[in-house]
Amino acid sequence: MKTAPSFTIGRRTFLGTLGGIGAAALLGGALSRVATAAPRKGRLKQGVCRGVFKGLKLDFDGQCREAARLGAYGIDLVSPAEFETLKKYGLIATMVHGGSGMKKGINDKANHAETDTKMREAIKAASIAGAPNIVVLSGDRSGLTDEQGIENSVVFFNNIKGLAEEKNVTLCMELLNSKVDHPGYMGDHMTWGVEVCKRVNSPRVKLLYDIYHMQIMEGDIIRTIKQNIQHIGHFHTAGNPGRHEFDKTQELNYPAICKAIADLGFQGYISHEYTPTKEPLETLEKMMRLCEV
Repeated sequence: MKTAPSFTIGRRTFLGTLGGIGAAALLGGALSRVATAAPRKGRLKQGVCRGVFKGLKLDFDGQCREAARLGAYGIDLVSPAEFETLKKYGLIATMVHGGSGMKKGINDKANHAETDTKMREAIKAASIAGAPNIVVLSGDRSGLTDEQGIENSVVFFNNIKGLAEEKNVTLCMELLNSKVDHPGYMGDHMTWGVEVCKRVNSPRVKLLYDIYHMQIMEGDIIRTIKQNIQHIGHFHTAGNPGRHEFDKTQELNYPAICKAIADLGFQGYISHEYTPTKEPLETLEKMMRLCEV
C-alpha cells in the first residue's frame, strides 16, 4: 500500500488541520488505512519496544500501525532503514541503535574505533529524521575494573559528544542487570553510569534507566530517579520478576513510579519493553493506560 504524500504530515496534527469529522468525510476509506489516534493522555510521552507485540504476526509496518492507534509517540531500538515506515504513521524513532554491543561496548578501548564510526553515522541519520536518542552499551567487564571501564567510557564519549551536541541527539547509555539477564555486563548500577555522565559533563550524554533491570540490581527506584533525574534521558518499563506486563503478580508500582517521573518535569520518553503473557494489544492498551499520570 502506498500512502499519499499529504498523509505523512503526522497523525498528531492531521485531523486538527482538516477539522475532525470533516477530515474523515474527505478522506473516506483512506482514513482507516492510516492510524490517526491521538497521543496518550497524561504528562508522560510513551513509546514502545517491539517485544510488546510478541505473539502477533505483525511486520514492522503493522507494529507501527498498532503503536500509532494506541497512542504511542514512537518505537525504540530501530535503525535508519525503518525511519520512513515510522514517519508514515506519524511516529518517531524514540531510540536508535548506535553500534555498540552488550558484550563489546564502549568500556573497552579495543572497540572504540569501530563503534565510533557506526555511532557517528547513527547520530547524523537520527538528527536528519528528528530522532532524539541513540542507545549506547557499556559492554562486559571482561577483566576490566569498574574504574577502568569508567575511564574508557569517558574517553569514548569525550571523542563523540561534540557531534551529538551539534546534532541535538542524546547518547543514552543503558543500564542492564548482570544478575539475571546479562551476566558480566559492566553498566549494571546507577552509581557507575552517573559517574560516567558526571565526568563527561555533556547535556547530550545521559542514561537509559531501565526500571526492570535496576529493580533487580538495586531497587529503591523512585528515590534513585529523584536523586539522579538530571542524568536520565530515557526510561524503559517491564514488570519484575519475569519482565512481563506489570500486574498484581509483579513487585513494581508503575503508576507511582510514573507519577514521580512526571512530577519531576521529565520531558523525554518512557517506552515499554516487556514480553506480554496475555493478548498483546489489549495488554499494551492497559499498560499505557496505567502510565497516564
